Amino acid sequence: MPRLHPPPPLREHPVVTRFREKRAEHPQLRIADAITSFAGSMPFVYVHVVVFAGWMLFVEKSPWPTLTLVVSLESIFLSTFIMIGQNRASAFQQEKADHDFLEQETELKNNTELTREIHKLTTELHRRVIGQG
Repeated sequence: MPRLHPPPPLREHPVVTRFREKRAEHPQLRIADAITSFAGSMPFVYVHVVVFAGWMLFVEKSPWPTLTLVVSLESIFLSTFIMIGQNRASAFQQEKADHDFLEQETELKNNTELTREIHKLTTELHRRVIGQG
């Protein structure tokens, strides 16, 4: 029976780790993340359907002026949370792009040095083989 090895631990991009840790340090960012996460979910939609239907049927009569005010204020706050989420995503993408650029530049530099060393060694080997033959 073949030995089964546990899967390797999932590794994430270093920028993801740093970004997550930075956001976890700030209570306001954690609250904004929680609100944004909930506001972008189906439970959010279900809660609103129930609350708005209940409000329209049992609390106010047509044309629901208070409900209109509440919905307008909620949309202002939700659009702010959407912008917070977009700013977060944008900052993450920029930080990741900067990290990746530096990594690629380092790789390019290392590959260039290796190629030059291989060329030197090949030239020296060729000189010795041809020179002795």
